[in-house]
Amino acid sequence: MLKRLGGALLAATIAISAAPAAKAADPITIGLGMALTGGLAPNGKAALLAMQIWEEDINAKGGLLGRPVKLIYYDDQSNPSTVPGIYTKLLDVDKVDFVVSGYATNMVAPALPVVMQHNRMFLGLLGLAANSEFNYPNYFSIGPTGGPHPKQSFSKGFFEVAMAQNPKPQTIAFAGADAEFPRNALEGAHELAKEAGLKIVYDRTYPPTTNDYTPIVRGIQAANPDLVFVASYPPDSVGIIRAANEVGLKAKLFGGGMVGLQATAIKTQLGPLLNGIVDYDFWQPVGAYATPEAMEFLKRYQAKSAAAGVDLLGFYLPPFAYADMQVLQQAVTAVGSLDQQKIADYMRSHTFKTVAGDITFGANGEWTEARVLEVQFQNVKNNDVDQFRDPKVEVVLYPPALKNGDLIYPYSDAKK
Repeated sequence: MLKRLGGALLAATIAISAAPAAKAADPITIGLGMALTGGLAPNGKAALLAMQIWEEDINAKGGLLGRPVKLIYYDDQSNPSTVPGIYTKLLDVDKVDFVVSGYATNMVAPALPVVMQHNRMFLGLLGLAANSEFNYPNYFSIGPTGGPHPKQSFSKGFFEVAMAQNPKPQTIAFAGADAEFPRNALEGAHELAKEAGLKIVYDRTYPPTTNDYTPIVRGIQAANPDLVFVASYPPDSVGIIRAANEVGLKAKLFGGGMVGLQATAIKTQLGPLLNGIVDYDFWQPVGAYATPEAMEFLKRYQAKSAAAGVDLLGFYLPPFAYADMQVLQQAVTAVGSLDQQKIADYMRSHTFKTVAGDITFGANGEWTEARVLEVQFQNVKNNDVDQFRDPKVEVVLYPPALKNGDLIYPYSDAKK
């Protein structure tokens, strides 16, 4: 009897001592929605690959807090209406340890109320002032807009370049989709136009489901503006550029806030139609951006991109998607636990070293300093991918510290 009792006690002791080890082997789960189909998919799939590379990297180094890491993700179909359900499932059914956003403002904003209800720390990937209406203290933006006026920071380079011309432009036209990102972008651009003393001669939004952009471009042409600022997502960016070429748009500067022109697949699709367009960008392999760490990451990303069927170059979104995970990794490691509030508190008060540069968070979780590029497409010859590796094809005009070429002005001259 005593022998059996001793054996049972020994087995119980072993089971108790083994329990923490078993728990420690459970993965730390990170949940997200991501645009894997629909209009945002060219960028969304590239972002997911970057996150998966981080997942491989961290697990090869022993995981996070001694535990493996696992990404759990669902396709949001580039449709904001799918997002609340995805994050409810991640938090209530999958019971993930962390949630991060999918790509783009239109996907970040509808996730925030669900995250707030669960009192979770939340990283938003390339959301333009997505927290401006919510003011959620545990939100943090992974994207180079920011500073004291994040909405204006997105288009600041466009206006800096435009107003440096002689003679200065006098008039401007605005067009954009009626959705979260374009509204925020246009709000910031309107403020900068007012500061510059520009007269607005055209100002319209269009439904996101619009297919024919020729009437919009004809309306802009009839207003005869010096500057045309467009806030659009990939499908409408392509449609507006094709319509501008068909109509023969004669503005002095054209572009500004056109999402999609940063994606390699869209660049190769449009080819020479891009020439002359001045648009924002977030990352190019130039100057201080081309750190050894960033270039090493891109080398590994590009080695996987063709087989994964994603953006072949990965200049735009992948560095930020990888940085997204690096920030989470560094915060969790420093805190030493999965405590959401402690991690959020740490993030508010520390600087993070990433492949996208040093990141420090300020008001509303925005970057303390904006780092948005303004570029112009020049001398695009054909639809070949390799030409877009050359910085002379996508010339950085702003900020001055990264400038590597001169603006061809007006737009009609750049198209020759």
